[in-house]
Amino acid sequence: MVHVVVIGAYGSAGSVVADELAGEAGVELTLMDDGEPGGGLCILRGCMPSKEVLSAGAHRFQARHDDRLVGGLPEVDLERTVERKDDHTLGWAGHRREAVHDLAERPNVAFIHDTATFVDDHTVRAGGREFDADYVVVATGSSVDVPDLPGLGQVDYMTSADVLDAAEFPDTGLVMGFGYVGMELVPYLSEAGGMDLTVVEHDDRPIDEADPAFGDAALALYEEHFDVTVPTNCYEQHIEPTGDGGVRLHVEFDDGSTDAFEADQLFLFTGRRPGLEGLGLENTAVTPDAYTGEPQDWVRDTMQARDDDRTFVVGDVNGKEPILHVAKEQGFTAAENIRRHDRGAALREYENVHHHVVFSGLGVYPFARVGHSEASAREAGYDVAVATRQASDDGVFKAKDVPEGLAKLVVDRGDGTVLGWQGLHYHADAMAKTLQVVVELGLDVREIPDRAYHPTTPEILDGLVRECAEAVAE
Repeated sequence: MVHVVVIGAYGSAGSVVADELAGEAGVELTLMDDGEPGGGLCILRGCMPSKEVLSAGAHRFQARHDDRLVGGLPEVDLERTVERKDDHTLGWAGHRREAVHDLAERPNVAFIHDTATFVDDHTVRAGGREFDADYVVVATGSSVDVPDLPGLGQVDYMTSADVLDAAEFPDTGLVMGFGYVGMELVPYLSEAGGMDLTVVEHDDRPIDEADPAFGDAALALYEEHFDVTVPTNCYEQHIEPTGDGGVRLHVEFDDGSTDAFEADQLFLFTGRRPGLEGLGLENTAVTPDAYTGEPQDWVRDTMQARDDDRTFVVGDVNGKEPILHVAKEQGFTAAENIRRHDRGAALREYENVHHHVVFSGLGVYPFARVGHSEASAREAGYDVAVATRQASDDGVFKAKDVPEGLAKLVVDRGDGTVLGWQGLHYHADAMAKTLQVVVELGLDVREIPDRAYHPTTPEILDGLVRECAEAVAE
């Protein structure tokens, strides 16, 4: 009998491992989680509740921009928004919790609702007991990454979790962090919270993973449609409280000049760090800080810790890519590799095709990328054919009163293989699945059916396909 301990069984990655191994003959499974009410980050504080509140802002945003609508502009009832979000979140969390507890009804599965700590390499303490394991799966998620900024300890700040629970906001705000979280919550604070915001951007533009035109388009959209100012190419130097209870942030620009911005409230959307605190890894051979390369180098693509082949690390905690679907896929890989390792078979490395969606512009103008960008394709040595279309090139976007945005398709000029796609426009999030299928199956752009279902927003894809097919043919 092989004993597997899963630390963090309520989360997306841990629950996948648990579900995969619970029915495996010859496996004894001990699941551990101290979550309350239980459900993992995505359900409780991440992608699910954030989309709930964004939708309220999106309705107001579209009503505000549609001059065909008359009458007073409605306000977002923040108390009602939070109340509905909480109700739905408890339901989603309950579903995940019940699924894990149902597994624990099996004779080979136990669940311990307590904090887990390593005693040694493969011994874990929880619930007042110690459990010796053949394999340990660490799926403890992530926590807010609070930067080491002078003065930060002297001011109050709100994180994304605080924003999701807030029923009122002050008039002005300063935002540190303009990645995925900032791109999604800044418009919400402006539209639903009625705030005037200053957002610090370290680079020329947001959305680092995108080709420059997409970051430029997002920046223009935010500054035009929301009460948002985005100083670019600047870095935070120190922060201090103001006499009236606000905050003052001092920044330095790339050219050496300095400035200071004041607001009522500071928001930290500065990313997340692996949830390793209190886990007791110092009692094991696993040393995440020992690797001087990328932070995620302490975990192999087989999902094994480099220091211990019998410790598997999945989801946000490994620092590789804190994305929900990636966490689940890593969970499947870990479960399979535990079975393979136990029988002495070769292990499989997890390979992820880039597939990200950012619900920018309140989800009305989401950004999505599948596979290569033009820049990454050229860096990889491909000779590429590229097509770019503006949303305004297709009348359907104007008809639906969402005329802004663009999309790009990248293909191998030699054999027509679709390498990647990016979209920043209405319904780009929904189109991402179609393009995922195209990219992962390695389809030839010339073999994709040229058939427009008029008038629908995927017409933008038809135009991209036609342009790239013609470029390959030439």
